[in-house]
Amino acid sequence: MRRTCAHYIFAAGVAMLAGTTLAAAQEYPSRPVTMVVPFPAGGPLDSVARIMAERMRTALGQAVVIDNVGGASGTVGIGRVIRATPDGYTIVAGGLPTNVLNGAVMPLPYDPLDIQPIALTIRAPLLVVARKSMPASDLRELIAWLKANPDKASQGTGGIGATSHIAGLFFQKLSGTRFALVPYRGAGPAMQDLLSEQIDLMIDPASGTLPHARAGKIKAYAVTDDHRLAAAPEIPTVAEAGLPGFEIVNWQGFFAPKGTPAPVVEKLNAAIVETLADPAVRSRLIDLGQEIFPPEQQTPTALGALNKADIEKWWPIIRAAGLTTDAAK
Repeated sequence: MRRTCAHYIFAAGVAMLAGTTLAAAQEYPSRPVTMVVPFPAGGPLDSVARIMAERMRTALGQAVVIDNVGGASGTVGIGRVIRATPDGYTIVAGGLPTNVLNGAVMPLPYDPLDIQPIALTIRAPLLVVARKSMPASDLRELIAWLKANPDKASQGTGGIGATSHIAGLFFQKLSGTRFALVPYRGAGPAMQDLLSEQIDLMIDPASGTLPHARAGKIKAYAVTDDHRLAAAPEIPTVAEAGLPGFEIVNWQGFFAPKGTPAPVVEKLNAAIVETLADPAVRSRLIDLGQEIFPPEQQTPTALGALNKADIEKWWPIIRAAGLTTDAAK
């Protein structure tokens, strides 16, 4: 009899806990949501996240507060969210560098797939850009200048493992050039040094480079995609500009701690999908050189599948090329 009573008490407790969790999920969100951006303010990921957060506030009925958590090429911010309470009040803006490339070039204190996908948002080609005073007028001339000045030029990157870092290594390999890769805590600080001509070039997402190129503050030579940007059709692709095979495209999405209740993930996904459908948001993102994934791909399943597929694609390539830190070898 005692065993039966204990069984019923345990079952009742589980049911009560489940009911409490469901009620909390149904009431979500009842307070502001923190959106971690794993880089300093001013970079491409930060720019897109802020546009999204502003409109998501309307969709969720609560403020979405940006928290820039830079450090270790984005691993500090991603790690913080992986370890956060899975209640939907802490999410992270991630992408190819943070959720794929980092794991190939450095040891991580977490499994990059041990995180809950929420929504796939945009794909973001990179631009090859240089300081305003760079003498080269196109990509072929830039490559010629770099070959004529081996080890004298410098490229700013968002950190070891960032897309810009991997892009710089591949650029050197394909073009036969040699120059220094200067890691920053994010693309924002690197861009400030490019604008002040402390470094010579960058290969970074168009969202952070295109506005400065349009303003005439830097030179843009090529887009790292197989087609031109709708927002800047005057900029040739890398193949058109003389470096075929140098296609590399970033992507971005939102993630939550593993174990976040399904109803909460659904509400967050719905808010993101609604945000991406807003004409004003779409216009701002496209103007930054972003390409928005179609609605059928803006799902947790699609994001999770892309994340896993890109790990399977990029990790062997990066490791075979020796593009890892000593600690990751």
